[in-house]
Amino acid sequence: MDKYTIGKNAGIIWNLLNDGKRWEYNALKEATGLPDRELNAAIGWLAREDKIFFESDSDEHKEYLYLCINLYI
Repeated sequence: MDKYTIGKNAGIIWNLLNDGKRWEYNALKEATGLPDRELNAAIGWLAREDKIFFESDSDEHKEYLYLCINLYI
């Protein structure tokens, strides 16, 4: 795996998250078809760039990912 592949996979995830809903990890994995290692690397890429947020639902014991839009004026 190289930076190009990680960036490409991050783009795939970005496009899925762009619908505005929160995604569970397993749903995101199924939608992308990426193996865990590649999915995690792409999520890390987006997290490092502050483009996604993580949210925990303590009632359901689930973790969610969603898109963060940063606007600088």
